Amino acid sequence: MHSREEKLEAFGRFLDVLDTLREKCPWDKKQTNESLRPNTIEETFELCDALMKDDKKNICKELGDVLLHVCFYAKIASETGDFDIADVCDKLTDKLIFRHPHVYGEAQADTAGQVSQNWEQIKLKEKDGNKSVLGGVPEALPSLIKAYRIQDKARNVGFDWEKKEDVWDKVREELGELQAELAREDKEKSTDEFGDFLFSVINAGRLYHINPDNALERTNRKFIRRFNYVEQHSIRQGRSLKDMTLGEMDALWNEAKEIEKRGGL
Repeated sequence: MHSREEKLEAFGRFLDVLDTLREKCPWDKKQTNESLRPNTIEETFELCDALMKDDKKNICKELGDVLLHVCFYAKIASETGDFDIADVCDKLTDKLIFRHPHVYGEAQADTAGQVSQNWEQIKLKEKDGNKSVLGGVPEALPSLIKAYRIQDKARNVGFDWEKKEDVWDKVREELGELQAELAREDKEKSTDEFGDFLFSVINAGRLYHINPDNALERTNRKFIRRFNYVEQHSIRQGRSLKDMTLGEMDALWNEAKEIEKRGGL
């Protein structure tokens, strides 16, 4: 690993290159906050993909791409005199120190849970902090992640189940209400109840320390692997999936599951 001096030198070299590109490259010169935003979203998702695959080489690469965007926005702001990368770092450092009084102050926090609770309370007290408990949840978050964050923030102020096992009664209740509306074929109410049911399942995952977004993404990838196995075997047989019976596809699906158990696929 590199020394602190080498890290600072590498970061300085990167900033020098960014400055040069902004001045001399036609593409870099024309970029704005708005034009970069779609690329930032794409780069963030590519990083998340590498993280899910635990692909160390690509994690390193994608972290660099995300870092480029962070510094690019700061570069643009420096040109208008609003702030620069030093301001970004200083604000972040000040915030981290302020939000960790158990490290830099006299507060006590012996567990990660206590740290999280303190964190939410501190954010409410900050001058530019959240004005309400749920105020810090970005509106643009994907719904699944947003639901988890909403529940987690509510937990930090004591709004939570006393015993995690009690959540299953709520899950069963919401499932029953969903099934009742589906039987009535009321699309609007069924949609509402489906949302309530998903929210309760996400809540259960949170209580059992399972991140629902990570869990669902694992299942997505598992389904893709197994379905691809079924499709590839149909191609080898010279048949279309549409020509196969459900039983035939199920048999291949089960083969894929067995191969997975043995560490293949």
